[in-house]
Amino acid sequence: MSSGRAPDAAGIVEVAVGVLVRADGAVLFGQRLAGKPYAGWWEFPGGKLEAGETVTQALARELHEELGIDIAGTSPWVVREHVYPHAHVRLHFHRVEDWRGEPRSREGQALRWLKPDSIDAAPLLPAAIRVVGWLRLPPVHAISAAAEIGDAPFLAALDARLRAGATMVQLREPGMNAARFDALFREVRARCERHGARLLVNSAHPASYWRAAGGVHLRAADLMRLERRPDLRWVGASCHDESELARACAIEADYALIGPVRATASHPGQPGIGWQRFSEIAAPTSVPVYALGGLADRDGPQARRAGAHGVALRSAAWR
Repeated sequence: MSSGRAPDAAGIVEVAVGVLVRADGAVLFGQRLAGKPYAGWWEFPGGKLEAGETVTQALARELHEELGIDIAGTSPWVVREHVYPHAHVRLHFHRVEDWRGEPRSREGQALRWLKPDSIDAAPLLPAAIRVVGWLRLPPVHAISAAAEIGDAPFLAALDARLRAGATMVQLREPGMNAARFDALFREVRARCERHGARLLVNSAHPASYWRAAGGVHLRAADLMRLERRPDLRWVGASCHDESELARACAIEADYALIGPVRATASHPGQPGIGWQRFSEIAAPTSVPVYALGGLADRDGPQARRAGAHGVALRSAAWR
C-alpha cells in the first residue's frame, strides 16, 4: 500500500483496501516491501486516500499503480479500524470482481492468489486476520422453513442445497413443539456435519442447542440484551436499524442480517425497507452483512452493490 493523505483531525488514516476475487474464488494478497512497517507481511492491495478522493477513486488509483489493472467497479464490504504502533487506520474494504488487465507486480512486491479455505500466506497483517475468516462466509445464508413446508420436504430440499455447495444453515422454527424440534435438530445437524456445513440455531430455541451446534443466530431483542459475544464458534445477529447493527459490531458478531428489504409473508403488514435504506444502515458496518426479506438467489448481485456480503433466504432457499 502506498503512502498518501495525512491523518485526519482525529489522527485516523483513511485507507482503501481491495479484496480482489477471481472467477474461481481465489483472492489476491501482496507482500509488503522492505523498508516499510511490517516488511515481509502479507496484506490486501490498496492504499491511503489522497485529499478529495473517495474510497472508490483511491482504490482505482492504487490498484492501477500497484497491479496495472483498471477496475470496472467495487462493492463496499466492511469498515474496520486498527491501531498499529505507527498509525491508527480506518480500513475501507471493498470487494473487486471486475477489472481489465492481468494483475502483476509493478512495485516489486510478491503476489499470491489464494482460496479462502486454504490461505497460508504468513504472517498476515494483524488488521487482515479477522477479515480473512470472513472470506469463508457463503454468499447465501439459508434459514429453515420446516414448519412452513413440512419436515420431510424441508430435509429433502436441505439435502439438495447442501449437495449444491451450501455451507451455512440457520435452524429457526419458533412455533415448533419441543419434541418435533429436537428430532429436526438432530436430522439437520447430521446432514450439515456430513457436508461440512456450519449450523447455527436461532436464539428463539434453548441455549443447549446453540452449544450442540456450535453457533447461534441472535434475534434482535436477544442481541440488545448482550454485553459480550456468546462463547461459541459462530455468532450471527438480526438487525433492523443502526443501533442494532452497532451492537452486533460491538460484540464482534461474525455477520449480521439486515431487513426486511422487501415485504414478506412471514411478517404481514411490515413494509420492506428497500435497498436505499439497507445501504444507509449497512454503510459503516465492521462485520459482513446479509440482505434479508423477500429475496432470492438472483438478488445476490444487487445485494452486493448495496454493501451486502450476500443474501439470506428462507422460503426461497427450499424451492
